[in-house]
Amino acid sequence: MLSMRDATGYEIRKLVTEGAFSHFIAASYGAIYPALAQLLTDRLVTMREEEQTGKPARKVYSITAAGQRALADALATLPGRDIYKSEFLLQMMFADRLPARQLAAIYDAYIAMQEAELAQLQEESRNMPQTPGACFVRDYGRLMLTTVLDFLKARRDRLLDECARAAQSENEEEAS
Repeated sequence: MLSMRDATGYEIRKLVTEGAFSHFIAASYGAIYPALAQLLTDRLVTMREEEQTGKPARKVYSITAAGQRALADALATLPGRDIYKSEFLLQMMFADRLPARQLAAIYDAYIAMQEAELAQLQEESRNMPQTPGACFVRDYGRLMLTTVLDFLKARRDRLLDECARAAQSENEEEAS
């Protein structure tokens, strides 16, 4: 992030939790500030204080030439395996155990969340640099979200019907 522009720890956290970088990494204040302190110690970033009226001075961090080289080295390594965890998929694994109305509500709410995430991506992409890499990432995210949405919408009624039949079959077995 600092290779793109100078930023405060707060701005970095906001980008990581709400902004474009939220799709790549997770970090809290508890992780960001120790990392910035280590980067300062290693002389990979510098920090300057900017005075603010009626507030404490802002600590603004900038990447150094050594930091740019360290970033280039880190980017040149093979990435690890993507980690994907989904509470929704866990719920769908046991969808047949949910009441039909609750299953439909969860499913529809998840579709709405994915649509909101796609809209957020579209909005964020207006402010992203138009570099080849940024455009690739934007298009990748858009493809992933639209593919998921297409799948969810195509499979909704089938899943609800199959779960309803399974519940009916279970009720019939219990009645006999």
